[in-house]
Amino acid sequence: MKLIVGLGNPGKIYTRNRHNVGFRCLDYFARRYSIRFNRKECHAKTGTGQLDGEELLLAKPQTFVNASGDAVRCLVDKYDTPLGDILVVYDDLDLPLGKIRLRRGGGSGGHKGVDSIISTLGSKNFPRLRVGIGRPEVNSEGKEDDDMVIVNYVLSDFGPHEEAIIKIAIIRAAEAISSFIRKGIEVAMNEFN
Repeated sequence: MKLIVGLGNPGKIYTRNRHNVGFRCLDYFARRYSIRFNRKECHAKTGTGQLDGEELLLAKPQTFVNASGDAVRCLVDKYDTPLGDILVVYDDLDLPLGKIRLRRGGGSGGHKGVDSIISTLGSKNFPRLRVGIGRPEVNSEGKEDDDMVIVNYVLSDFGPHEEAIIKIAIIRAAEAISSFIRKGIEVAMNEFN
């Protein structure tokens, strides 16, 4: 079984936030393949389905982004999922708006949700799909001010022009998820990076 995890914050006020791109990618993918998020388990909304005979579990942790690792660890243990069969989908400040990148593993790049997953799994070796949200201009004098600018940015909604770009990225992300499921991370990286 492949475990596809989208990161985001629960609640309507966060729905269109930049930080919720992972949720939005999974929602689009689920609609495309007629998968419903109709269960709650391991602090996550989940839905099951199949793609080309491959069993899928889609999960949207409900623990808020920075504690996503709790839900992922629980699901990995419950379904005895090898780390190579997980794909974590999330927003990335270091990619230009609308760009997507697949990775085999590695560090978190400062993403606190991915930090949480690395910490609870005790490993950096799980595939991920990063969706670019761009980085805000930071002109402050101190790190605390810079951090606040970043927090406010990721918790803000996309503007109308940005929304048009991110909708295209979400469609492309769904295609990348399909490729990962059908062909594995190496082929998907070659196709989408």
